[in-house]
Amino acid sequence: MKETGSQRERPRIVVMGGGTGLSVMLRGLKQKPLDITAIVTVADDGGSSGILRSELQMPPPGDIRNVLTALADVEPVMSDMLKYRFGAGSGLSGHSLGNLILAAMTDISGDFVTAVRELSRVFAVRGRVLPAAEEGVVLSAEMEDGTVITGESKIPEAGGRIRRVFLEPTHVEPLPEAVEAINEADAILIGPGSLYTSILPNLLVPKLAEAVVKSDAIKIFVCNVMTQPGETDGYTVGDHLQAIFEHVGHHLFDYVIVNNGEIPPQVQEMYAEQGAKPVQVDMGELTDRGYKVVADTLVLFRTYLRHDADKLSQHIYQLVQNWILRRR
Repeated sequence: MKETGSQRERPRIVVMGGGTGLSVMLRGLKQKPLDITAIVTVADDGGSSGILRSELQMPPPGDIRNVLTALADVEPVMSDMLKYRFGAGSGLSGHSLGNLILAAMTDISGDFVTAVRELSRVFAVRGRVLPAAEEGVVLSAEMEDGTVITGESKIPEAGGRIRRVFLEPTHVEPLPEAVEAINEADAILIGPGSLYTSILPNLLVPKLAEAVVKSDAIKIFVCNVMTQPGETDGYTVGDHLQAIFEHVGHHLFDYVIVNNGEIPPQVQEMYAEQGAKPVQVDMGELTDRGYKVVADTLVLFRTYLRHDADKLSQHIYQLVQNWILRRR
């Protein structure tokens, strides 16, 4: 973290992932004095994002939209508008307004990255939001039985155990600003989110993974609270980390943040009907492999189980502050 005169800059934190879990966490982190850069996957090919990607030859906007909304400093009604999904209309049904705005801005500005930058300014986003690459990528999975499933949205539906995931094109170029943000970061935060379809697609972009490996920033993994049907059935925290190690080839993380709070039985039953169970914290395995573990009651239940954004962001902020103090 650099100083300018007597003014000390905020710690620079890079957050990588996609999906709802990332957005929930960012709502907490934006309340902290942090300089946030969110690097977001561009592998989505389902729903509204998939349609716009296919018809307009643009990167999928859905995960980017979620992160922009999470970091935006706007009135709640504006946030609700961006998330609003049309329920009727032969051309509109299924599309979210935020996705359509991103598509329109991409057409106006001439490219997706500029569109994200302009909308970040319009919505007073606290931090930067960057796609992992300037083009959409195709995510495929090789299953344990050797079959290959192509398409991010189809992978969880395959019903088998995943051996590995990979991108096409294999050597996709990352956004230069994303690599620069990693190089300058005081902290790199990965997760929560779908392991194979939100987290790993970012780390499969070769130069992004290389930059994370080389960085001397504190590296933190935030594990999901529940397993995800079709992706992480039966996975422990250690299984999540092992999958990342096998794909990247390096022991990335200094700290792992996990939930050890009790999930009410009725909530577990509701999730069990969908095939999801609490992710088991295999503490001995984690410490044996050199990870420092931060465990706390980190869940809230309203309609769905979510991370407690305030408690989670406080743990992250404290880890980053302590790391920086030790390096001085």
